[in-house]
Amino acid sequence: MTVRRVTSDVPHVASSCGRDDGGGEEKQQQHERASRAVMSSMVDRAKEFVAGKIAQIPKPEASLTGVSIKSLSRDSALFHSDVSVSNPYSHSLPICEVSYTLKSAGRVVASGTMPDPGSLPASVVTKLEVPVKVPYNFLVSLVRDIGRDWDIDYELQVGLTIDLPIVGDFTIPLSTKGEMKLPTLSDIF
Repeated sequence: MTVRRVTSDVPHVASSCGRDDGGGEEKQQQHERASRAVMSSMVDRAKEFVAGKIAQIPKPEASLTGVSIKSLSRDSALFHSDVSVSNPYSHSLPICEVSYTLKSAGRVVASGTMPDPGSLPASVVTKLEVPVKVPYNFLVSLVRDIGRDWDIDYELQVGLTIDLPIVGDFTIPLSTKGEMKLPTLSDIF
């Protein structure tokens, strides 16, 4: 009996069943890196889109007038400033907080927050009065430091925090500087 050897013209393909030759794991890692890059790109585009839309949302605008004396008592002076705020929305906006700091000669004269600032009515300009109570003894020490003219230079900083829909709390920083004539003893008595 003669044994014949059968040869095939089909090229031999090595099987990788049950064996890891390293190529499959590398391809999987490349695929995962590509997927992460695509997701990162999509997230970045979504962030840009949302930021662009939020930037186009109308926001309330405010302006601050100078400081003037509202009233005098035997122990303090009550100063005030007006904040004009425009509400561009068709619904009222709650005011979260109105904070203020009055400075003169580089020192803080008074600071605090307004109690119960209320809300801004829809589609109108609202005036808020920011009261600042300053004891006379502090004013007198300022005048001694400044000079004899009874004028002091001041800077009033106000932070108006409003609760905007979608955006959340939004603070409008305001500031004004000027010169104020202090009350004399004849103004007090």
